[in-house]
Amino acid sequence: MFLPTTQKELRDRGWDQLDVILVTGDAYIDAPHMGIAVVGHVLADLGYRVGVIAQPDVHDPEDITRLGEPALFWGVSGGSIDSMVANYTALKKPRRSDDYTPGGRNERRPDRAVIVYTNLIKRYFKDTAPIVLGGVEASLRRVAHYDYWDDAVRRSVLLDAKADYLIYGMAEKTVVAFADALRFGKPPGILRGLCAVADEPQKGYLELPSYEAVRADKRAFIEMFHAFYDNNDPRNAQGLMQRYGNRYLIQNPPAPYLTQEELDAVYGLDFERDAHPIYEEQGDIKALDTIRFALSTHRGCYGECNFCAIAVHEGRTIRWRSPASIEAEARELVERPDFKGTIQDVSGPTANMYGFECPKKLREGACQDRRCITPQVCPTLPVDHSHHRDLLRRLRRLPGVKNVFVSSGLRYDLLLHDEEHGDAYLDEVVAHHVSGQMKVAPEHTEERVLRAMGKPGPEPLLAFREKFFDATERAGLPQFLTYYIIAAHPGCTLADMRRLRAFAVEELELLPEQVQIFTPTPSTYASLMYYTEIDPFTGERMFVEKGFKGKRKQKRVVRSPKA
Repeated sequence: MFLPTTQKELRDRGWDQLDVILVTGDAYIDAPHMGIAVVGHVLADLGYRVGVIAQPDVHDPEDITRLGEPALFWGVSGGSIDSMVANYTALKKPRRSDDYTPGGRNERRPDRAVIVYTNLIKRYFKDTAPIVLGGVEASLRRVAHYDYWDDAVRRSVLLDAKADYLIYGMAEKTVVAFADALRFGKPPGILRGLCAVADEPQKGYLELPSYEAVRADKRAFIEMFHAFYDNNDPRNAQGLMQRYGNRYLIQNPPAPYLTQEELDAVYGLDFERDAHPIYEEQGDIKALDTIRFALSTHRGCYGECNFCAIAVHEGRTIRWRSPASIEAEARELVERPDFKGTIQDVSGPTANMYGFECPKKLREGACQDRRCITPQVCPTLPVDHSHHRDLLRRLRRLPGVKNVFVSSGLRYDLLLHDEEHGDAYLDEVVAHHVSGQMKVAPEHTEERVLRAMGKPGPEPLLAFREKFFDATERAGLPQFLTYYIIAAHPGCTLADMRRLRAFAVEELELLPEQVQIFTPTPSTYASLMYYTEIDPFTGERMFVEKGFKGKRKQKRVVRSPKA
């Protein structure tokens, strides 16, 4: 069932006031891939009356006020993507399209959406219920952070928005505890997974270098980011605080991860897997094409690529759903009248991380002195592709299912590490679960650049390529590989891109088509490198291409037909 978005829907339910109103920069798509829908349904399942205002018109007061005022709190999100990433390219040009907007025209999501929406609420509702920030934009901007679009260190978005609280990470546990606290008159400021602003420091919390210090000193900013990054695991993280003038941002330790039973329950809620009918005459929403018939299998990523924020937002520990839960969701897809027999994707952030995790990490939390698979796969990680293989077999045997695809990328270094099941898994994926092409993301081929990215060297790529084409030959299918490449990543020179091109021509026998210019996004190590021009792991100076002309040239040289 859709959550209400209009007064008529409230009247139809016999409600005169909502407990919670969720405001988002995306169109309202009621699917388990959308954070607002998930949070809304989790609360609604517990009896809370929840409504959604999606992409409110910031110039029309009737839009933000159409559901009235909530009894408990407002929840504000920029949407599935940081609004600045959604609105601008890597070269800071406005994007014309938005996959999360009806009709696809990028006209509805404001820059710095969580700030704009908070101010919009306060403009029309004086002394209103608490305003709580959440979602990717808030989560990754919760402490002082480098902002590429301002080319400066900005304050915590909680202070800039002047909201009351910020819930970070995957929010289900914290948002339920928050709603319960307000409902029963208890102070919510002590909850795990929550940030607030205080006049006094928090006893026992680790103090980060102040905003003023990190804004003035790049090495202080590096020190701050290390401490911030190292305290994101619920099992071993300390509470953090950061001074801004005479006030303190207080970040409570992360909320515990959902158990498998809890994760299964979330994905078993009553999602429509469609856009709200309010958009019927406004045009298609492109994002639906990729998520309507896709299954999420797990959360988190232990890849920890330096340009990616998944480890900070979702966590470094893999949590996976039970096969029974995923199969039950697949059976629901089969019953839909618009299902044509194809499950488009069975994956998480990386498909082949399903079903296994380091026992030590599960007991004690993520290591702070090493990573799980970089520069090599840790010997304590029990890599086992049989779980994902068995899940795929289970799904493709369902009546009504013709195709089950793994459209998300694979970590080929993990596959190569699995000596017992890796080859058989690849054979099965190639034979049954690839729609013509498999996506892999080497990102680069030069060792020095790959170290800056936190990615494996070129040797695993070549070994995997050979195994892949051997598997396609055995299957008798004309499959091919699509390679994702990043240009102008910190540490990458034009000469590095020329060497990458030569490697692609000589070893891969093609020119990569999927080449994107690096975008510094909040709360990633690569953005830290971009801003400081210092390798945060060695303290040494590093080359960073910051000129737009140089960035474009790095991208063009890979695609050029001439060397």
